[in-house]
Amino acid sequence: MSGALLETRALCKSFGALDVARGIDFRLDAGARHALIGPNGAGKTTFVNLLTGLLQPSSGCVLLHGEDVTRLAQARRVKRGIARTFQINQLFRGLTVLENVCIAVAERMGAGGGMWRPAGRRTEVVQEAARLIESLKLDADAGRRVGELPYGRQRLVEIAIALGLNPRVLLLDEPAAGIPSAESHILLDAIAALPTDIAVLIIEHDMDLVFRFARRITVLVGGAIFADGTPEEIAANREVRAVYLGSALDA
Repeated sequence: MSGALLETRALCKSFGALDVARGIDFRLDAGARHALIGPNGAGKTTFVNLLTGLLQPSSGCVLLHGEDVTRLAQARRVKRGIARTFQINQLFRGLTVLENVCIAVAERMGAGGGMWRPAGRRTEVVQEAARLIESLKLDADAGRRVGELPYGRQRLVEIAIALGLNPRVLLLDEPAAGIPSAESHILLDAIAALPTDIAVLIIEHDMDLVFRFARRITVLVGGAIFADGTPEEIAANREVRAVYLGSALDA
């Protein structure tokens, strides 16, 4: 499993007698477009929380660039290149799109202590934030308060904030949640336009989005990897269809 950008080995997590991650061996290569799917309660968000350091494993390890980061705090993993979005967005709704993204850029650059006003006086912070906003086609909304935007646009702001941290690995936890299916292409186009050297892992229930996005899919069931392969292999896997995929595609 050498050469992986992000990797787990025998990763386990238990809450008392409840095993929510069971011996997970996983790898994410540079530039990957990888989807993590599975039924509700499969442990998908728990797994991402273990990758980011929000949770500590009971056993096993997490490697980043081949270095063991299992005991590193979440903030230190961000500094080393892991960024994420959440199922429910965690934006500053009273601030503008530009201000939200500036905070992330300033944090990365060590400017302003994460506060908008000091960061906003740094020309390089504002220029970098504006570039990210434009790359996600949010420039028309840059001066609007986040709380005024449709939910789908707020999801794009989340991605801009994550990119402001200059990640090597981007973890998107149900990025299409709350977005009308007719608008999911906006999110997919934004993800497709991300720099090719960033490894992207999405957790998603929208199978149309998954199969349009992913080059590789991992199926998690009961806290363990049930199957892993190309989209074609996963779609043709009868056991995956029986356990999860058939009902998900029919939904």
